[in-house]
Amino acid sequence: MRSTVSNTNKLLWSSPLESLFTRGGSKTLTSLQQANIDKIEDLLWILPLKIHFIPDAHSFNKASIDQYFRGRGKIVSIQSRPNFKARGKGRAMLLNITVIVQDLNSTQTLTLKWFNSYGSVNDKLKKIDTIEFVGVITEYMGQLQILNPEFQEYQESLESTSSNTLKIQYPTINGVNTTNVKRTIDKIPKYLWDSIDETLTPELITQRSFLTLEDSFKIMHGKISADSWSNELVDRAKERLIYEEFFLEQIKIKLRKDKNALLPGIEIKVNDENFNKALNIFPYQLTEDQNKTINEVRHDLLGEKPMMRLVQGDVGCGKTSVALISALLCHYENYQSALMCPTESLALQHYQEAQEFLSPLGMKIALLIGSTTEKEKKNIKECLLSGEIDLIIGTHALFQDSVQFKNLGLSIIDEQHKFGVEQRLKLANKQKGSHCLIMTATPIPRSLSLTQYGDLDISIIKTMPSGRKGCKTRVVTPGTFEKFLSFINTRLQMSEQVYIVVPAINESETQEFLYLEQVLKRFENFFPNYRIKGLHGQLSPDEKSEAFKDFKTHKIDILIATSVIEVGINVTNATVMAIMNPERFGLSSLHQLRGRVGRGDKPGFCFLVNDRQVSPESLQRLQVIEKYTDGFKIAEEDLKIRGSGDLFGTNQSGIQSTKRLADIVLHQNHLLQAREDVDEILDKNNISEKLSKLIESFKNDERIFSTI
Repeated sequence: MRSTVSNTNKLLWSSPLESLFTRGGSKTLTSLQQANIDKIEDLLWILPLKIHFIPDAHSFNKASIDQYFRGRGKIVSIQSRPNFKARGKGRAMLLNITVIVQDLNSTQTLTLKWFNSYGSVNDKLKKIDTIEFVGVITEYMGQLQILNPEFQEYQESLESTSSNTLKIQYPTINGVNTTNVKRTIDKIPKYLWDSIDETLTPELITQRSFLTLEDSFKIMHGKISADSWSNELVDRAKERLIYEEFFLEQIKIKLRKDKNALLPGIEIKVNDENFNKALNIFPYQLTEDQNKTINEVRHDLLGEKPMMRLVQGDVGCGKTSVALISALLCHYENYQSALMCPTESLALQHYQEAQEFLSPLGMKIALLIGSTTEKEKKNIKECLLSGEIDLIIGTHALFQDSVQFKNLGLSIIDEQHKFGVEQRLKLANKQKGSHCLIMTATPIPRSLSLTQYGDLDISIIKTMPSGRKGCKTRVVTPGTFEKFLSFINTRLQMSEQVYIVVPAINESETQEFLYLEQVLKRFENFFPNYRIKGLHGQLSPDEKSEAFKDFKTHKIDILIATSVIEVGINVTNATVMAIMNPERFGLSSLHQLRGRVGRGDKPGFCFLVNDRQVSPESLQRLQVIEKYTDGFKIAEEDLKIRGSGDLFGTNQSGIQSTKRLADIVLHQNHLLQAREDVDEILDKNNISEKLSKLIESFKNDERIFSTI
């Protein structure tokens, strides 16, 4: 790789990273590039783990435990002993070295220790009479000491070169250790540090009492005088960079939403008579939130832009009713709808409900899932293309290119988090300008709704249908397991049914947890007089369908299952949900699972069953579920634990976050500030030159618009 370092005056923040290296083949360069650090400006966001203030040299009586200290003294003694248990490179002998140093200004002494050191360290120390050293003060048996200090020979004539300094500790990046990361960042010339362009206007910086971007990065990387450094200054720098991350993210979200608003939507104008008819197709009264959401959907269908609405609400709040009414509204205007589900069981349940309530109104409904025969699939596809089918309900089979519509008006995505971005798009894009209604039973904290779902209109259904008894939750320990079994026996005697959920189908060689076959045998022994069956994702579609049907018709008393039942099962006679090894499930999954009981006029009971002692951390998590029934609160706690995911890529697992400092839970105030400022700045077109260039680059970044 060719080096371009010969004329450093031409370096810009946008220059390629290799511009800083004299040797193109550097391992450090290659590793950083593999970590997507391609330009010099990318180094700015490799923020230190710690910044330590190291004062000028002082007398030993100024040393404080756990603080960095710089001292000077006369070496009194050196002891070095071989470490026979460890070897260095080339099997070199390693030494444990102890040095006693006496203060130059008093009789006080201090101990310096090096463990597993090469002989060269010992040789260097033997040549020094007076030493200057830096390290963290600790205490051992009443004696102050420093472990593995940095040191050099002290000469009085060089005293003026030593003063207050900052020690920067960077993270390891893709195998590049903290020392080499620092060396790379130190290659950045001073004139670049003095020319970091600002994204905010001077007015906004003043209004928010922010540091400039330049000052913030200089402080964070220790490119300021140590005498002017303080922890307070670092906190202010962090605050600005946290805001900066949210600010740029909100710019992208705003651009994405604005682009979607420019697309013409299909006009589906439902008259008042048909709208009122649609509201009354169920034998129960809709809740206030359901009515509000359906009115919002009706307005969106007018077609000013394609609807992109997220309906969120707890398990059992009535989102399916909203979906079926929305499909009926489209049918009244001769448009087709598609309802996509993550599992065949959920698709089948929606199909049965749609047949019950929509077929009598003249709608033709079809089910397209993996187990549908080839002959049936062919017929369904032909009927979709001809317009004979008004509502198609299915799983991933709906993504196929061969599935085409005559007049698709609405795509409904249920449990959207179970699908990838591209999969959702594939369905919604089957007809230009069609509308999209997304549903989730995982309540989304407001902070996350402003980021991952910031370009969607959001409807929240909080009020639950009347008559629901709800669910009580208890943590079961080994000491209360017998009481738990006795309780289940009581509910079975009352002709109620029970779910037992396990974390895995098969036994694991590397991890210790309960698995389906093991639990099935245990409960057959506990309850020999009751009908018990196992259910998991590896069964054939027919076997799963039969198990669901048998449980619903009460041919099964206890269903032992994996989390395949997390969504889509609605058996009001099932009143007990027991989750084995609950520490292996996310909080939101636990909340979803317990939503399977307490759905009717009988109260539900959820037990989080631990067959052995769990860690205090795991117990604390489970107590969140025991304590709270509000899915939004639980989701907020889950978000703290699991992270928020990559908002502009395709990763939605919540494991790899692209943020460096900003946290949507801890820093919600900064997020709200950024959102407010972005709306005002873009509406007034009051933007800096740098931000203008960034916006143009964002507009050309396909990833940002990949979720439209």
